[in-house]
Amino acid sequence: MPLMSEQEIGETYSRSGFLSFTTLGLGAVIGGVITVPVLGFAVLPSFTNQRKQNVELGPLEEFPEGRYVIATYLEDPEIGEVSRRTMFVRNNGLLETAPSFTILFSRCVHLGCPVQPNGPVDADKMKKVGEFNVELTPVQPSGFGCPCHGGQYDTEGNRTAGPPVRALDRAEFSVRDGKLWLGEYYSVGKVEGTGARARIQRYGHASPGVHVDGIESWLYPIEVPG
Repeated sequence: MPLMSEQEIGETYSRSGFLSFTTLGLGAVIGGVITVPVLGFAVLPSFTNQRKQNVELGPLEEFPEGRYVIATYLEDPEIGEVSRRTMFVRNNGLLETAPSFTILFSRCVHLGCPVQPNGPVDADKMKKVGEFNVELTPVQPSGFGCPCHGGQYDTEGNRTAGPPVRALDRAEFSVRDGKLWLGEYYSVGKVEGTGARARIQRYGHASPGVHVDGIESWLYPIEVPG
């Protein structure tokens, strides 16, 4: 039989070379499977789970400096009471020349139960204000507590006891024509200091039970947009 030339035979690889290329390729695939989800878990929630609001909470004079006020409103009036939201609002006075407010979301960051103020609520002084019919009720809390599973928070929203994994969520705000407006929610790892000069570890809005800081934040799956 006629013999084939080296060009007809083509390039050949040794067994060791084949195993080396196979090992490198398999390692690259495994590395991609591990790395891509981790990066996704860390980055995508910041873009996929944002909640936007544009609610007028009332005139600034309804929020005495240094005092908390409970503000409740309907997030979606067409749905009705199931969309009712409660925020704890404190006027911190001025930071330099700009107004400062602490606005805590009443949802417990353990499993989402409603958090209650630990202190007297002056229900007799509740009033409705603005086109959103926001109910404003004075309160004097020493902190906040969840009646479901015992989660406790201080007046800055920091977790002090129980199963919550982070501080209470907060909301942005703006002042327009002498009125306080509620903006986007965001999540908080921890708050250092108090009032207008508090240093807030801010993160994208996360669901209850989800860590936003530390190594635990890398171990959770991507959240469904909410």
